[in-house]
Amino acid sequence: MSIPDLANRGKILSPSMTLAIDSKAKAMKAEGIDVCSFSAGEPDFDTPPHIKEAAAEALKSGFTKYTPSSGLPELRQAIAEKFKADNGVDYKPSQVIVSSGAKHSCFNAIFAAIQEGDEVIIPAPYWLSYPEMVKLAGGEAYIIQTKEENGFKLTPDELREAISPKSKMLVLNTPGNPTGAVYTRDELEQLVEVALEDDLLILSDEIYEKLVYDDAKHHSIASFSREAYEHTITINGFSKSYAMTGWRLGYMAASETITKTIDAMQSHMTSNATSFAQKGAIAALRGPQTAVEEMLAEFKKRRHYMFERISAIEGLTAVKPEGAFYMLVNISKSGLTSTDFATRLLEKAKVATVPGIAFGDDKYIRLSYATSMEIIGDGLERLDEFVQGLK
Repeated sequence: MSIPDLANRGKILSPSMTLAIDSKAKAMKAEGIDVCSFSAGEPDFDTPPHIKEAAAEALKSGFTKYTPSSGLPELRQAIAEKFKADNGVDYKPSQVIVSSGAKHSCFNAIFAAIQEGDEVIIPAPYWLSYPEMVKLAGGEAYIIQTKEENGFKLTPDELREAISPKSKMLVLNTPGNPTGAVYTRDELEQLVEVALEDDLLILSDEIYEKLVYDDAKHHSIASFSREAYEHTITINGFSKSYAMTGWRLGYMAASETITKTIDAMQSHMTSNATSFAQKGAIAALRGPQTAVEEMLAEFKKRRHYMFERISAIEGLTAVKPEGAFYMLVNISKSGLTSTDFATRLLEKAKVATVPGIAFGDDKYIRLSYATSMEIIGDGLERLDEFVQGLK
């Protein structure tokens, strides 16, 4: 017997290139091959002990049952308090939805808002899952190619030109993956003004908010005005700031009209995020923040070293990131596509990176400095040798 045709929605998706390359690099390592991996956006730090202890204690006490689909009331309260203290935004706990990762929160927001034929405006280079989520929702991703000379930041004129009668949502990710760009308050306010002129929803992905460097500052769009507050869906989570990638915990906040819809959807999709993991998340928010500060200090050192080292490699250029833990490297002088460059680099030099085509721009590869200084030093030495061998 033959298997019936599967739904078209799965056929239109492109698998995550980041996860695919990271899996290949890990498989090579398992075979005993010495691979320097810059592919995954995953801090190489352990989850802070007090967070693990809170989850372990919850397990020991039998806290292993269902929770409300939108999350533990205590966690939603802690998140609301965090928004007020860190971002200057007043959300009630009822406006907060806890989910299985910030990725899940993004999906929920897009799936709740976008219908067949709606357009979602996405600046490129973009986090590779945004367009795929839009596809699944039946919408169309309208990609705006930002410029390296502008620090990969969308301008008001570029946004205004992109808006059409089909436009429904604007996606903004600051600090950004894969660019490391951090928008100033003035830059964001100008974009929000344009978006609100056409009544666009704004998906503000702020997962890297605590990872900003030098004079850069993070600003939450929902704090700008009442109108911005009503139109913004704020996304955040625990993976990046607290080294909790495998815990799969994220959250979003928005007007109650939006959160009620998302809560209803999530109740049928996942029921709730893992119960004892949520206890760890409460400890993350209400416990000491020392580990976050230590990670940031280490990432800052790695960022400086990586930028200086890449800038010294003939044939490569990069924009120094202001946030997150990624660096986009311009490889256009090599004459290779980003996929060919990354494939050859992995095969010949045993260095894993992500092709820029995955993020919507074929002139780049993405390197993550969420790995040890030893791996960064060794990997960049191999990258230098590889590039010089292309001449």
